[in-house]
Amino acid sequence: MKMEHSYKFNTEVVHGARFPEDWQGATLPPIVQSASHRHPTAENLSRTFSGKTADHIYMRLTNPTNRALEEKMTALEGGIGSLVVSSGMAAITNACMSLLRSGDEFVSGSSLFMSTYILFNKIFKKYGITVRMVDSTDMDSLKSAINDKTRFIYFETIGNPAMDIPDIKKIADIAHQNGLPLLMDNTLATPYLCRPFESGADVVIHSTTKYLSGHGAAVGGVVIDAGKFDWPENRFPDFEVYKKEKGERAFLDKVWREHHINFGTTQAPLHSYLTLIGIDTLALRMERHTANAMMTALYLMQRPEVEWVNYPGLKSHPSHENGLELFGGKGFGGMLTFGLKNQEKCFKFINNLKMIYHLANLGDCKTLVIHPYSSQYISFDETTREKLSITPDMIRLSVGIEDMGDICWDIGQALDSIA
Repeated sequence: MKMEHSYKFNTEVVHGARFPEDWQGATLPPIVQSASHRHPTAENLSRTFSGKTADHIYMRLTNPTNRALEEKMTALEGGIGSLVVSSGMAAITNACMSLLRSGDEFVSGSSLFMSTYILFNKIFKKYGITVRMVDSTDMDSLKSAINDKTRFIYFETIGNPAMDIPDIKKIADIAHQNGLPLLMDNTLATPYLCRPFESGADVVIHSTTKYLSGHGAAVGGVVIDAGKFDWPENRFPDFEVYKKEKGERAFLDKVWREHHINFGTTQAPLHSYLTLIGIDTLALRMERHTANAMMTALYLMQRPEVEWVNYPGLKSHPSHENGLELFGGKGFGGMLTFGLKNQEKCFKFINNLKMIYHLANLGDCKTLVIHPYSSQYISFDETTREKLSITPDMIRLSVGIEDMGDICWDIGQALDSIA
């Protein structure tokens, strides 16, 4: 009698969605660096083009290494399928564009990553698409923003860099009561802290560049579908052919067939391979990231040079209780922001760091720092920066997995230099 066994998350990140019998005994998939794939017969290629087989044709369409990462992400998030693309922004763009046409609208939380904000408020606007932005904690505003032109609702699990945590269950209920899907960017939380499908989300998006890879060596993105949304005809009239042909995989097929293929957002197989290596240690790294971030926040709170600390792990944070419930006590992520007296002090602090890296990324195993106001958001007007909680006195810290004593030492000596 065969016994069924479901792996726990910490085991799933290491062993889930692996097929070593297909990899000649290797424990990681081969990097299939081939632009195209041979087919044994004309009939076989014809069947593949018509969608009757899952064979590979051309790298822009599918790739064996990329498919291995897709299987892994499907397993980790608990979806029915995934699509790996070239970056986190490619994932956001493809997922959103597959649901939008000129004249449509969607609702988004106002706490957004810089490039997502630009995409929603400037790029989409050029094509006659309107975003209505709401506070992530204001459910009345969310309800009021929905109208007949709305096509979906979009939030980040942990806002970047506002660090707010929305109530996914409440938002999902509002979305579904209005016949709308909920899209969640789960990059900062990762499936270690949160699996949004379990709270009612319909589509999950990641920049795999960040915590999933964890090593700063690969760029990528992924779209994962829960397969539960029905895509009603009144809001999604162009879904019928996909629903008829692919059933619960209608959304993924539409993203893949309409946008990914034709936008050319292919993930490099090497980057998928590197991401898979990173995912092996995701659970261990996230455990350390979250623990170190909590201790860093507490340390910063004790320093007289620090004006304020913004981290949802602190009991005083507005999202603390919601984060406790959503993340099940496993932590509150590896990123925080804090304030010094002014921009001059921020620059001096950064320039005096010895170990911590100053660069535009987050989620690396190394601790990273940036002054968002003068770098990523330098082209934004003052009103927009204020709306996004981007102030001259703010420093963003992505806390790594180094020894906590060394992190505090480096922060401390840099703070000493500005006293």
